[in-house]
Amino acid sequence: MNGEHGPARDETVVTVENLSHSYGDVSVLDGVDLTVEPGEFVALVGPNGAGKTTLLRSINGILDPDEGEVVLDGTPVGDLSSKAVSRQVATVPQDSHVGFSFTTEQIVEMGRTPHQSRLDWGTDSEPIERALERTATVQFRDRPVDDLSGGERQRVLLARALAQEPSVLVLDEPTASLDINHQIQVLGLVADLVSEGKTAIAAIHDLDLAARFCDRLLLLSDGEIRARGSPESVLTGDALATAFGTTTAVTQNPATGTPTVAAFDERSPVAGRVHVAGGGVSGRRAIRTLWQAGFDLSAGPLPEGDRAVELAAALACPTVTAPPFEPIDDRHRDAAMELAHEADVIVVTDGPGGEAVPETADHSARIRAALGGHSSVGRQPATALGDGGRSPAAGEASADQTVTSVEALLAAVRDCLDSG
Repeated sequence: MNGEHGPARDETVVTVENLSHSYGDVSVLDGVDLTVEPGEFVALVGPNGAGKTTLLRSINGILDPDEGEVVLDGTPVGDLSSKAVSRQVATVPQDSHVGFSFTTEQIVEMGRTPHQSRLDWGTDSEPIERALERTATVQFRDRPVDDLSGGERQRVLLARALAQEPSVLVLDEPTASLDINHQIQVLGLVADLVSEGKTAIAAIHDLDLAARFCDRLLLLSDGEIRARGSPESVLTGDALATAFGTTTAVTQNPATGTPTVAAFDERSPVAGRVHVAGGGVSGRRAIRTLWQAGFDLSAGPLPEGDRAVELAAALACPTVTAPPFEPIDDRHRDAAMELAHEADVIVVTDGPGGEAVPETADHSARIRAALGGHSSVGRQPATALGDGGRSPAAGEASADQTVTSVEALLAAVRDCLDSG
């Protein structure tokens, strides 16, 4: 820190040491430690009441914690004045509503307050102009903020924060109540600022957005950090179940390549083991439908890299995978047969690899499922190859019944189990 009236550092390391805080008898933070380096975008994720906002309020100096301290470049926040802290740390609040009908430019000018003395209330226009331009709010400068949309107001508050010329941005649910385009605009702008050397620490409710835009995630629950690291290492089914108390499936978004999380209502397991053979759209739909219905599942053979493989892994289903676009060899076939023999019902999809198990497995309950929107029922689905393979020869095993919808699949599986 360069003294009470000096300029903020271009880069600031934020260190939180053994931070604890309670509201009355309720502990909301318990021994939290973390370090955020310049050029990092860190998301605080977790359920409501986990302590995210309390941690942010401690970092920006609004809250004096019961124990521990927040340190900015070696100087405890408690040793700095509020103006000194505000020259390094700027806050973008969750609520974008402003109590008075200020214009956009007046709101942004307020960001210069930490740099002004009691005797000097002149306006330093350059930081204000830069902030307006960077947030694309120049066109709103003379408009009352009350007339702006929620997304536009959020950008104005971000412009106010940038006018402070801070090295650290603290954001409390910056995308709350915003529609999807404004969510992307706000977080994309913050990510750009981070790439230029700023530090950003944000409480983010949407796990998919946090995974897409942030470098690291801190998963808080009951006032403690339960997991920390890259989005891929933090967003796991076990970690999320512990923090949120619900079942989730974590897969990879095909467009962004980042984790995406789907939460489910309490899943009630039902009696019956089902094996799904074959991937593609049909395999993925069969696995998803049967798992949601509560069945214990296994799968395979599925082509490596298939989306059905990713889903089966996210749902912790025992799975056999085989190289795509090649004949299924005996090793993979035998491994899949072992899983199939343990099942009460085999579902043979019209996806790649679907016929490898039932063409040799002796099983009394088999269902053929064509769920990919292009039914192959009546022309025997391809078999044994990762790309669909050949049609089964005469005399090869066939399914007991065929279905073309997920509703019919569930009914058929239940009928097989009831009659078995």
